[in-house]
Amino acid sequence: MLTQERVHEQLMPSPLVAVVQGFADDAVVVDEISKVFVRKSRFRRPGQAAKERKEVRAVDDVSFTVRRNEIFGILGANGSGKSTLIRMMSTLLIPDHGRIRVFDFDVRKDEREVKRLINRVSVEASFFKKLSPMENLRYALRLYGRSGAGVRQEIVEVLQMLGIEPDRIGQPLEQLSRGMQQKVAIARAFLTAPVLLLLDEPTTGLDPRSKKDVQAFVHRLRNEHDATIILCSHDMNEAEELCDRIAVLDKGRLVALDTVDGLKRSVGIEMGDPNPTLEDVFIHLTGRGIDDVDEEAEEQ
Repeated sequence: MLTQERVHEQLMPSPLVAVVQGFADDAVVVDEISKVFVRKSRFRRPGQAAKERKEVRAVDDVSFTVRRNEIFGILGANGSGKSTLIRMMSTLLIPDHGRIRVFDFDVRKDEREVKRLINRVSVEASFFKKLSPMENLRYALRLYGRSGAGVRQEIVEVLQMLGIEPDRIGQPLEQLSRGMQQKVAIARAFLTAPVLLLLDEPTTGLDPRSKKDVQAFVHRLRNEHDATIILCSHDMNEAEELCDRIAVLDKGRLVALDTVDGLKRSVGIEMGDPNPTLEDVFIHLTGRGIDDVDEEAEEQ
């Protein structure tokens, strides 16, 4: 019988843990990071140049440190810069200013080493869409040096835990819903057991049961596989349930950083409310709801 405990027991410790054993307690150091995008105006107003350029500061002089084995949350409205920040941590974007180090490797100078240590789950999962979940996951695990008969069964059990039926595991990914594709992306991240897992809105589109399964896997990875997790989420309950500390971004700038209880306590005093919710805290700090869009600093 398939049980959550059985699947968790089969998640193999990452072979990359040994690579970072001798490093300091800081998993990620973000030091005065900035990123500016240049936009061209889509519409021409009377008297306006045909191609007016506008600079958008997506991330503006942000600094923080993520401790090893921590679940660190980043909250921000759409356009606040959180996804841009995650992409810079994962070497997909180059910072214009500042420095990011992942287990003492510089994301710009040591790109290959950083890529070995991380895995990223975003809203837009990247796959070979003509291949099945099984084929995609077996390929991914081979890149991490894992193969053999036991891997196939492990893949099946993790996918089933995330609610993907056995008859779907062999179908091309392009025939599966976006929610199911997201579950496969989450399974890929967990099965490769990275030492740094970057989760950018990982449970968007998932049903409540699947969300709970993902949250349980996140705790298990941290507690038993020495993983550090950075989570961007629109789900306040998810952030409160999972995160040891939370950074709040607004218009590309860091406006607060503390534990959930610490944020509630300090902001509650400012608000005159002894028991604010995390959503109350967010609105007080940013002046907007988590689902609002910052048009001036919308992420690229």
